[in-house]
Amino acid sequence: MHPTPPSVDRRAFLAGTAALAAAVTTSGTAASVETGARLAAPAATPPSRHAGTPWPICLDTATIRPVPLLEKIRIAAEAGYDGIEPWESELADHERSGGNLNDLGKMLRDRGLRVPSVIGLWNAIPETQDAWDAQLPASRDRMRMASAIGAQHIQVIPQPERPRERFDPAWAAARYRDLVEIGIRDYQLVPAMVFVKFLPGARTLGQAAQIAIDSGHPQAKVIPDTFHMFIGGTPFGGLQHLRGEFIAIFQFNDAPAVPGREALEDRHRVYPGDGVLPLREILRDLKRIGYTGCVSLELYNEEYWKQDPMVVARTGLDKTLTVIRSACG
Repeated sequence: MHPTPPSVDRRAFLAGTAALAAAVTTSGTAASVETGARLAAPAATPPSRHAGTPWPICLDTATIRPVPLLEKIRIAAEAGYDGIEPWESELADHERSGGNLNDLGKMLRDRGLRVPSVIGLWNAIPETQDAWDAQLPASRDRMRMASAIGAQHIQVIPQPERPRERFDPAWAAARYRDLVEIGIRDYQLVPAMVFVKFLPGARTLGQAAQIAIDSGHPQAKVIPDTFHMFIGGTPFGGLQHLRGEFIAIFQFNDAPAVPGREALEDRHRVYPGDGVLPLREILRDLKRIGYTGCVSLELYNEEYWKQDPMVVARTGLDKTLTVIRSACG
């Protein structure tokens, strides 16, 4: 996930969720779930079209950012990806230009592309009740767009930034629970927590996991990102303490040796295998905990943006598969 926004069948996946909970109010009070209530188990993620990987491979559209959305879909399909991870701003632009998101979802399915996640719910967990009430319509609209194209998840970014001492994890957990219940009940998708270095209180995988766990929701999930784990100080071994089903999607990339970790920015991300991260060990842990969802190639490298996007997409897929096969073979 980038720190700032740019200026399978869901029915089967979430069957039975309508009976999950009482209505969620917009007052900020988390709706209650009946004791013992259970969601239907998500349908198993279809396997990748590529041999040698336990995970389908997804293309985050930021990897080839300058290209229009419809072209990104064509490139992802023709390059051989199993899925695509678009940004909500792209979906909004598509609607503003007269496009229909339901038709776009059909196009994705016809192309054989699943949508494991959409980025994202910006400013989704503000500091106060008034701010929560004010932003909720925007979060709902983003969930609506993601749902229309068949997304399974949408990323929850707990902005706006505020000093660490003003970040209340209990408040964040309650608001995240609200988002999950709204997402499941009204939009047939599951919002999932991300973590980003610049967000005090949601800087590390552990902090994002705390918010998700303390929400008490049985479908609470997190989205790890190898680059953000590295620059935010999350030890990679921490993945061993999670269950695979707790992860909505796994963001995949590498980090160069130079500049040093403290100076790294999203633009420094490189192809898997071209950097210094222990990706093979990370993937072995991912397999060990039983994760079966998508691995999403997520790069923001401006040098890649200058290149032929099909070459970038194919190179990224080939390098991702090479690392995965080395780790799991």
